[in-house]
Amino acid sequence: MKEFKTIKENVSSEFTEKKSKFIGNLFYVENSEEAEKVINATKKKYFDAKHNCVAYRVVEDEKIIERFSDDGEPSGTAGLPMLNILQKNNLVNVVIIVTRYFGGILLGTGGLVRAYQNSLMLALEKSTKINKILGNVLEVTLEYSEFENFKYYCKNNKINIIETKYQENIVCKIELEEDKKQKLNDDFRTKNINLTDIKELYKKYITKSI
Repeated sequence: MKEFKTIKENVSSEFTEKKSKFIGNLFYVENSEEAEKVINATKKKYFDAKHNCVAYRVVEDEKIIERFSDDGEPSGTAGLPMLNILQKNNLVNVVIIVTRYFGGILLGTGGLVRAYQNSLMLALEKSTKINKILGNVLEVTLEYSEFENFKYYCKNNKINIIETKYQENIVCKIELEEDKKQKLNDDFRTKNINLTDIKELYKKYITKSI
């Protein structure tokens, strides 16, 4: 998978239905391991709740992995309906955890489905959607005198500086899209940008530039 849609930051929602309180927490995650950690941490936070129902979709090895849990609610009333919404919205690298504090009034099968879906939809309405694209992380080395010029170059070419180390020379870790990597290498080779060295580190999904 070269590109996908996800959320920019974590969001939460809350509403009450027939005295049951539903708290929806929508998280951005990088993989299933991170998703499971977020789920465990959220369950610990809301340890006194009746249910913590879950659905998530993540990209690993360019394939989509999906998981869901009703966490004690009647089968098919919580996790799967939320997963269906994530699927319909083409969202990945997200995990939704809806916590229910039972209010003493049964909602019925249809009422539960609507409540869990509503909790996720409220969170989605508050979220900012972004596109992620498979990009590259590189390490570049440059002299101190060239740093301002390089920052200007990165800004103009939509290259993100994610780490800067001030050593004998300046060493920057940058992330950029595939086509911008080729331009950077060309400009390095033709001396349009003055760098001492460029090293390719690894590929990762990065926010697509507009």
